[in-house]
Amino acid sequence: MTPLIVEFNVAATPEHAFAMWTARTELWWPRSHTVTKARDLDIVFEGRPGGRIFERAVDGREHDWGRVTEWDPPYRLAYQWHLFFDPAEATDVEVTFAPGDAGTDVRIEQRGWERLGAAGVQRRTNTNRAWGAIVPEYVAAVGTPDREG
Repeated sequence: MTPLIVEFNVAATPEHAFAMWTARTELWWPRSHTVTKARDLDIVFEGRPGGRIFERAVDGREHDWGRVTEWDPPYRLAYQWHLFFDPAEATDVEVTFAPGDAGTDVRIEQRGWERLGAAGVQRRTNTNRAWGAIVPEYVAAVGTPDREG
């Protein structure tokens, strides 16, 4: 099954775009795409291969979303992603941040759908729809000056 590829540009440096993706995720990640749906939560990328990706609720509960497989700031990261699914059903996500003419070119490649058997086709379709809703939130957050950090 072919990888799912999403490409877009953000008006920021690769450093800022990478940091927004990995260290300020809770500013743009939709609450509808979290386990707790809580307004106040932290989304954590542990910045190293083998690091966890998880949400932490105000009461301290943590819910795993995935595991970092490659960490090369500010240009690339990769991770196994299983939000809402068993870790055995993880797909592989690679995100690159390349300097472009008007900021940073971001490329998301998600693969491994074939490991899911017959469910892979529908999961890929649903994920494509989800990225379509999530990416505009990220683009807006990256370009909002008061959210830079």
